Amino acid sequence: MNKLILIVDDEAEIRDQLAQYLGSAGFRTVTAATPGEAFAAIDREVPNLVISDLQLEESDGLAMLEKIRVRLPGVPLMLVTGVLFDQAVFESTLSQKVNVYIEKTAPLSRVLSEVKRLTRSEEHTSELQSHHDLVCRLLLEK
Repeated sequence: MNKLILIVDDEAEIRDQLAQYLGSAGFRTVTAATPGEAFAAIDREVPNLVISDLQLEESDGLAMLEKIRVRLPGVPLMLVTGVLFDQAVFESTLSQKVNVYIEKTAPLSRVLSEVKRLTRSEEHTSELQSHHDLVCRLLLEK
């Protein structure tokens, strides 16, 4: 099954461009313009990755991602924004909240590369969790 990517951005052009590009690479995508739409999409189907802008019309994208992190701790989060941060700021503050930060001016190929990396990582985490669950069940049966 193809991985599902949730794309949250209040700019329709950005949402559509990312969805089309990732879709052409074999990913399923769902888009949202607001945090409310994003949480409704999550209620319908848990994504394998969430990509969000920092500055959303109704809300702070980072605050929304923090809520998603609490609700879905195993789902990778990517921040794609026009707000530029230096590496030290990312490492000291943002890296604890999101897995990756990419500037909107970055080539789409870089976004795709990170999406592939993060969804592989998410798959590996899921496999480890399955093995952990199996070991726990076996230990409890003894």
